[in-house]
Amino acid sequence: MTTESALDTALSQLKQAVSQLGLSENDWQTLSTPRRVLEVAVPLRRDNGNVEMYRGYRVQYSTTRGPSKGGVRFHPDIDMNETIALAMLMTWKCALTNLPYGGAKGGIAVDAGSLSLTENERLTRRYTSEILPIIGPERDIPAPDVGTDERNMAWMMDTYSVNAGFSVPGVVTGKPIVLGGSLGRTSATGDGVAIAAREALRVKGIDPHGAAVAIQGFGKVGYWGAVACEQMGMKVVAVSDVHGGVTGFQSIDQLWSHFKEHGNINVPGSEKLTNDELLHLKVDVLIPAALADAITEKSAPGIQAKIVVEGANAPTTPEGDAIMKDKGILVVPDILANAGGVIVSYFEWVQDKQNYFWSAEEVKQNLNDILMKSVREVEAMADSKKVTWREAAMMLGVGRVAEAHKLRGLYP
Repeated sequence: MTTESALDTALSQLKQAVSQLGLSENDWQTLSTPRRVLEVAVPLRRDNGNVEMYRGYRVQYSTTRGPSKGGVRFHPDIDMNETIALAMLMTWKCALTNLPYGGAKGGIAVDAGSLSLTENERLTRRYTSEILPIIGPERDIPAPDVGTDERNMAWMMDTYSVNAGFSVPGVVTGKPIVLGGSLGRTSATGDGVAIAAREALRVKGIDPHGAAVAIQGFGKVGYWGAVACEQMGMKVVAVSDVHGGVTGFQSIDQLWSHFKEHGNINVPGSEKLTNDELLHLKVDVLIPAALADAITEKSAPGIQAKIVVEGANAPTTPEGDAIMKDKGILVVPDILANAGGVIVSYFEWVQDKQNYFWSAEEVKQNLNDILMKSVREVEAMADSKKVTWREAAMMLGVGRVAEAHKLRGLYP
């Protein structure tokens, strides 16, 4: 699926939710239009002295329920349409989990791996300066995403603070702990994915202890999701990264130790898999936690998992979704399954505003409480309306944004 179809897919899901909720054409016009779209030129002086230009983006899709919130992605394939689509999904995700945010997304069309540390810092700081007029703790709060991490957030926070004349930790989330970051933020998205998997197993009547899990992706979401699944008693039987997958390993700790030492997950004694083979394993739970479009019209027919928990953003095409629905597979959609990151980002923002910080146990408990409430609301909506969990999640998220629009009214 191209980046254009990512936006088409998001709009298609929105249109279906608008129809199912019985909303008006006026509602559709409001809900389908991003509030603010910014494209910037981001010059970078490379270490060799050459200057290169990159395209940067920031989309604030909605500010109706509060300041907009969303990640900053450094990836060569990002463009404006994809950024709008991801900002739209963030809007419904924040509303679904009842966070006081709208949705946003941003990034630079660059291969982060091609940058030296100093080049990455210069690019991050220049991008921050270009979007400076529209971000802030009461306006739009960026966070890490694909190709960025807490180091980038530290540079963004410092750039904003230098221009403000005082320290503003709440301008970004996903920061280092010593700069106002929150305990539990690094693992939050993966923790949320595991909670979603546990609850989906409950719905299917499967005991989480010993339930077989396959995970596509071994990055920030896949790794921490695997760790959390193991801690809950599930058995992670296969994992893959960009180079392919493996099965037959002893534990995630064993994989991680090997990865840190050798840069790959090919643990001695394990059996190699292709990414397609991993998707088609006979497991209880499949977690696509890499990039978009893992489950398509081509790959969906071979999926044997009883449950699919979408750790990545938009990992399933509409054609793939329809096939899984016909197969009776329970799909926990991305706007619910991977909401742990934005939930704990919200906790970080609250802690920064109060200058009072919580323990790791408090963070995990509050994350569990919010996500469990959202899962049960989606489950109840799906049961009462006889729709899929994706449709139920969209109806809840879109409905809350539409209600907020109506209550605020139209100015002037």
